[in-house]
Amino acid sequence: MERRLPGVPAAPGLAGGLVQHLVQASGQPRSGATASLEHAALDAAMLAVRAELEALAGRLAGAEAAILGFQIALLDDPELVREAEARIAAGIPADRAWIEGMASEIRRFEAADDPHFRARVTDLADLRDAVLAQLRPDGRAATILHPGCILAAEDLTPSLFLRMDWQRGSGIVLGGGSAASHVAMLARGRGIPMVVGVGKVWADLSGPVLVDGDVGLVIAGPAPDILARAAVPPVPASAPDVASGPALTRDARRIAVEINVATLADLDGVSPESCDGIGLVRTEFLIEHALADEERQFEIYARLLGWARGLPVTIRTLDAGGDKPMRGYSVEGERNPFLGLRGLRLSLARPDLFRIQLRAILRAAALGPLRLLLPMVTTPAEVLAARDHIAKAAAGLAAEGRAFALPPLGMMLEVPAAAMAAGRFAVDLYSIGTKDIAPVSCAAARDDLRISGLADPRHPGLVAMIAHALKEARAQGRPVMLCGDVATDRATLETLLRLGLEGVSVAPPYLARVISEISMIDCGAIDRGTIDCGTGDQP
Repeated sequence: MERRLPGVPAAPGLAGGLVQHLVQASGQPRSGATASLEHAALDAAMLAVRAELEALAGRLAGAEAAILGFQIALLDDPELVREAEARIAAGIPADRAWIEGMASEIRRFEAADDPHFRARVTDLADLRDAVLAQLRPDGRAATILHPGCILAAEDLTPSLFLRMDWQRGSGIVLGGGSAASHVAMLARGRGIPMVVGVGKVWADLSGPVLVDGDVGLVIAGPAPDILARAAVPPVPASAPDVASGPALTRDARRIAVEINVATLADLDGVSPESCDGIGLVRTEFLIEHALADEERQFEIYARLLGWARGLPVTIRTLDAGGDKPMRGYSVEGERNPFLGLRGLRLSLARPDLFRIQLRAILRAAALGPLRLLLPMVTTPAEVLAARDHIAKAAAGLAAEGRAFALPPLGMMLEVPAAAMAAGRFAVDLYSIGTKDIAPVSCAAARDDLRISGLADPRHPGLVAMIAHALKEARAQGRPVMLCGDVATDRATLETLLRLGLEGVSVAPPYLARVISEISMIDCGAIDRGTIDCGTGDQP
């Protein structure tokens, strides 16, 4: 009999298959030895985990490598091991001391006011299990997936995700988890549909299951025809039929469909002929280890332009802070980092590193059509300050005789106040960031499973705000794009296209799907002056 289990959408898409439960072996507890030997065992275990993470990160790039880099940085923090060391000194075996010490640390993160810290609990659990597996060698989790399976677990850690072959697995169901977690980010980047927060029922799942990552629904025992439809693999972004023509609505309106890039590996298997360019380069992942290296940044941007072959490339300046902290760059210990020093605010506070990035971007702009995008803009004065930095970077390059160009300047519409005053900013284009503007507008943290559903991009008030911004942008002849996973939601996409949205930018795995959705939308059915966005309730 079919059962419908509501959860929280974490990665869009539809997947069906047989359930495979994540098996975690606990291993045999240590009998314990002298305190000095147990200290040595814990030190050796942490060094081994660090080496494993570094080796795994070396095979990855961009966001995936950055997530492992975050875990390595945690391992290097002496506070992480302090409680375990105290317990070992009191005569407790290293494995138990480590578990108890990490439990205390995890509780501290779970109780934090900062939603970023709460979302990083999974990273701590990942380190806990990895070090424990070294202390108890037979305590590792099984990572081999059955073909076409739906992986079910209470939670899933980033390193486990990255060790799995996702060409075999097709979807993920988690009893807990968070849509703002690193694993959710990884699943979205790989195109793996994922639903979190279904509760303890995940452990009872068996047989065929359907995962709807668009609406956050898991169907146990779905009808065979529904399961068969979900089992059809998505068309890859580089498939010939995707590149057969531009994205056109049913009433022949041309919509630009571009891709988001967080790592050079995101371009693997994607042809520039299958899209209209790169609509968002998340440089906080791409250049995290080259913040002070202008040449390295320039080389990375140049490679993106080389791939695009004359199509536009939109490079966003560092959007660090909030749920994307950068060690040594973003501010630590903010009470509310999502409303703190982040995005452009942080760049303006670090003019030395901001100028390095701007110089690299201006040099790359001489190689092809490049657009420069500013994140988390609140006031027109911030844009003017950024323009001043751009002018000084250009003057420096000119004095050195280096080739450069001044690209069109755009801004993210993520702050409600900025969206309502869109016409007052000295920019050439806009990009709507619903991932930030929806939670702030609806006063609902996206990492809190109890209320994250309230941050609905189709809420009438939010749609009215976006409609206002689109109207002001059209009056000035400035294009507006929508970037992010929300473009994969058919109802939201249809509403915004009918209001005048001119293009979208999505992760490469969803390129074919979005182009197909656009072809079924008739933008002329509703007058641009009206808003038809339903009730704002979750589907």
